[in-house]
Amino acid sequence: MHQFLFGIYPYIALSVLLVGSIARYERDPFTWKTSSSQLLRRRQLIIGSILFHVGVLIIFFGHLIGLLTPIAVFDALGISHGAKQLLAVVAGGVAGAMALIGGGMLFHRRWTDPRIRKTSSFADIAILALLLAQLVLGLGTIFVSLQHLDGHEMTKFMTWAQMIFTFRSGAADQIADAALVFKLHLFLGLTIFLVFPFTRLAHVLSGFFAPLRYLFLRPGYQIVRSRRRRPLDDRRRAFDQQQAKTGPSASTPAE
Repeated sequence: MHQFLFGIYPYIALSVLLVGSIARYERDPFTWKTSSSQLLRRRQLIIGSILFHVGVLIIFFGHLIGLLTPIAVFDALGISHGAKQLLAVVAGGVAGAMALIGGGMLFHRRWTDPRIRKTSSFADIAILALLLAQLVLGLGTIFVSLQHLDGHEMTKFMTWAQMIFTFRSGAADQIADAALVFKLHLFLGLTIFLVFPFTRLAHVLSGFFAPLRYLFLRPGYQIVRSRRRRPLDDRRRAFDQQQAKTGPSASTPAE
């Protein structure tokens, strides 16, 4: 089971993340959104959203850089494993606390307000609950990390992540003796990647790629897709016929 969860499951989760996100964008790119509920209730949203998003962004890029940067780079920069471990504990602890407080405010708002609850899907509430659980587990790893300030424990996860991304075998063996809280944290993180394309988390990608699409792939105009089933030529023809009967007007058929 350990080999499957940390040697095979990562590839399943990352593959679904990549293919699912592309498929969702190609099928209906306008679902890459959060469906803001600000008009329903502004209270708790601003503070909670800022705390949550800032905290999550710090955590995400901290994990991305910390896990995928080769150990040799830190050695070349003179950053010891212990210093890196301490930085991760302090920065991750502060950012994790911010995200947990903000996420808790957002969850309370979405769960207790009848109007927001009515407009929320099961996936909206479930993914927020998963993120909060992941934050709790992440903060829980700090207490274990404080017992290994030499940085040796962190190098295990760096090696594991880099072996996964470079398709090397034996990655799961690197964390076989890791504490349970770390393994739960990894498993839940991979599960969030797995369900990512099917939830409101997909709006994260729109923040990065939508501007690039308009700047480089389709410069100079905005894409507008109509949901009308009647072809535009038919609507223009019907409009012209109506104009011939009633006379010209200021309105034109929407394109």
